[in-house]
Amino acid sequence: MLEVINDFLSGKVLILLIVGLGSYFTIRSRFVQLRHFFHMFAVFRDSLKSSAGQLSSFQALMLSLAGRVGAGNIAGVGIAVTLGGPGAVFWMWVTALVGMSSSFFECSLGQLYKRCDSQGQYRGGPSYYIQHGLGKRWLGMVMAVLLLVTFGFAFNGLQSHAVTHSLNNAFGLNTTYTGIGLAVLLGLVFVGGIKRIAKVADLLVPVKTLVYIGVTLYVIVLQFDHVPAMLETIVKSAFGLDQAFGGLVGSAIVMGVKRGVFANEAGLGSAPNVAAVAQVEHPVAQGVVQAFSVFLDTFVICTCTALLILLSGFYTPGFEGDGIALTQNSLAAVVGDWGRMFISVALALFVFTSILYNYYLGENSLRFILGENRKALIGYRGLVLALILWGAVEDLGTVFAFADITMTLLAFVNLIALAMLFKIGLRLLKDYDAQRKAGVKTPVFDSSQFADLDLDTKAWPALPATAATAEPLPHGVVQTQR
Repeated sequence: MLEVINDFLSGKVLILLIVGLGSYFTIRSRFVQLRHFFHMFAVFRDSLKSSAGQLSSFQALMLSLAGRVGAGNIAGVGIAVTLGGPGAVFWMWVTALVGMSSSFFECSLGQLYKRCDSQGQYRGGPSYYIQHGLGKRWLGMVMAVLLLVTFGFAFNGLQSHAVTHSLNNAFGLNTTYTGIGLAVLLGLVFVGGIKRIAKVADLLVPVKTLVYIGVTLYVIVLQFDHVPAMLETIVKSAFGLDQAFGGLVGSAIVMGVKRGVFANEAGLGSAPNVAAVAQVEHPVAQGVVQAFSVFLDTFVICTCTALLILLSGFYTPGFEGDGIALTQNSLAAVVGDWGRMFISVALALFVFTSILYNYYLGENSLRFILGENRKALIGYRGLVLALILWGAVEDLGTVFAFADITMTLLAFVNLIALAMLFKIGLRLLKDYDAQRKAGVKTPVFDSSQFADLDLDTKAWPALPATAATAEPLPHGVVQTQR
């Protein structure tokens, strides 16, 4: 029954939502992800600055990458290639390209409608912009429940399954024991809250990402002469123009979109939860940073995994096996048996930080539903750890089907809300672009210019205009400063 429901939702509805609305956002914003592509790097550099008392924009980026860079980048890509052929990689790229605009708007709106809680920390996300932007708390509650179930439970079970079975394949470790060990380590971090999670992400995310990219690039460089031909095969296979993969066009599209969304999460409403936590000068700045994280996740890391598999010589059309084993054996075919162990260790790091991120998303949703309820929070932590143990021993097909169904329902609610709030998102973007065009190096948000919206003045106070500015501006333009 799960498979039947999953085939309809993630095979048809999800593609229409992600690609259709993502394309609409892209066109209406005049290709914001391309117009601001090089600006992304400047904003990313500025995000390295610390923010006393709040998470910095860089920390929020590391948190979102902690979630995005997970099992989907290794196991998910392997599954996409296994079931959809090389053409699935092309459709992952398409999903990421239009998803960058979806992520830009959802994270900008997450920042705009964030709230300052009783401890002085920011909280926000889809439930908040649905309640305060659309005035529909009931729909915000539905979104919170879906986010809680999808990330707090379903995705955590999937991540746990991926890492425990990978370690079993590489080292022969019992999946039950590794599941228990994973649960214990995660429980120690959970009790420290968002700041401890952010500190762990700050340490592990750059290390795991750079090391993994480095090893996969080594394999790609060894086979560099074959890279142009392989890229051509990817594009041809996506449209059924390669004879070896001509019958996989439909599977390539479905698997490319499904596994692409699972990997980069653009449009699911997950990233706005951590994007809203950051202290930034303008909501759009964090939207730009989060669009960059989608690019890094799919166009860099997923592509590295895909080329590793396709260039290794291990993969052949009709390969039967799971995505983890395919990636492990592909690296081992090039560098030797240590490659199988490396993938397992890399996946363990990917999964560990990804589960921390997923846990926080669920906690944020729980706080939206019940407020500051310590008993409920403790119960939630216990359920998450139980789901991690469940995922370690459950069948992969069941875990993936459950995750895909809840993911599609989540995308449906979030993307419809984004479409209804799109005009406000465009207002934000126009304000940011106007300041940049006027010569303002770091655009600043002034809530008095958006007085018609239900904003938290503690998070976004109105800013007094100053006569003097740090740099000369065109006549008639006044810069505001925080």
